[in-house]
Amino acid sequence: MIPCNTSDMSNAWLTEVLRASSAIRDAAVIGTRFEQVGAGVGLMGELHRATLTYDRPEADAPVSVVVKIASPFEANRAQGIALGMYEAEVRFYNELADRAAVRVPRVFLAELDAGTGEFVIVLEDLGQLRTADQLEGISLERAEAAAFTLADLHSRFWEKTTDLEWVPSVVHDRIKNLAGVWPMLWGSFCERFADWLPDGALGAGAQISANYWALMCALWERPTTLLHQDFRCDNLFFEPAGATEDVVVIDWQGVGRGPGAYDLAYLLAGSLTIEHRRNHEERIARAYHERLVGHGVSGYRFDDLWDDYRISQMVNTSVPVLTGGTMDLANERGRQLVGTLGQRHFTAVLDLHCVDLIG
Repeated sequence: MIPCNTSDMSNAWLTEVLRASSAIRDAAVIGTRFEQVGAGVGLMGELHRATLTYDRPEADAPVSVVVKIASPFEANRAQGIALGMYEAEVRFYNELADRAAVRVPRVFLAELDAGTGEFVIVLEDLGQLRTADQLEGISLERAEAAAFTLADLHSRFWEKTTDLEWVPSVVHDRIKNLAGVWPMLWGSFCERFADWLPDGALGAGAQISANYWALMCALWERPTTLLHQDFRCDNLFFEPAGATEDVVVIDWQGVGRGPGAYDLAYLLAGSLTIEHRRNHEERIARAYHERLVGHGVSGYRFDDLWDDYRISQMVNTSVPVLTGGTMDLANERGRQLVGTLGQRHFTAVLDLHCVDLIG
């Protein structure tokens, strides 16, 4: 059974999940206290921390777990199903997590009902780690650590995605369909968020709207790798020391195939403040490129990366446009998140004169 809400998550069900994953052996869950976490952070899913009480002490039994289920909002749920995001995350944890060369939470269960689109993922609780606030922006130290983590992920799958046809590419049919409705989404987004955008963004957005599919096709011509596609600080956890190897990456619903610059551009434009991005993005991009080369990636110059980075800044504006133009944003923080992402991504497009690459 896949639970649709916390009332379906009985003590017996949690006991079965934890025993099947060898997290517990003889103990049984006899009490569960739920609290929602990350409200307004994830728009496609809902997260609940389950604090557990057992009938007996057992070494290493998890004190708490995090349970992820589909969004309760119909529009958001429909997007998650239509875009294959629920299926993608379940399959990532079950099939690719061990290959990813990055740290992810321990997964006790990842299951999907293909008929209904309902899913459940029971994860290690990372509450002891530190996060960054998307609205405030990530520190430079953490941005650099996250960029190195991206290089580790991307180098592992660099030009090695032909066996991953189930992972959507940046020119998947769904992306082509998105390109077809971009003008409508752009109009809806502007009605709700135009006051967040910098001067010049409306003109840039119109050009991106008219050329979105061509831009995605251009990216698909570049060297491809496995992408996270929502690599921002709300989805990153850090050890207190901030060591590079200790970045933990969550929320793999958007996993895809395309050029690594897509993730890098999304990280730096969306998670750094505008001032920090302007002053440090090229330096961090060079450090990312050097780490790729150190992992054996060859034939890909920094100038190639920078061109891909600028194109990626344009196509990444689709994230705030899609979410802001179609979804129930749940609360004021959700609205602020989309507005902030729109502001930062379009400012990056203008700062880097990205639309000059169109055509």
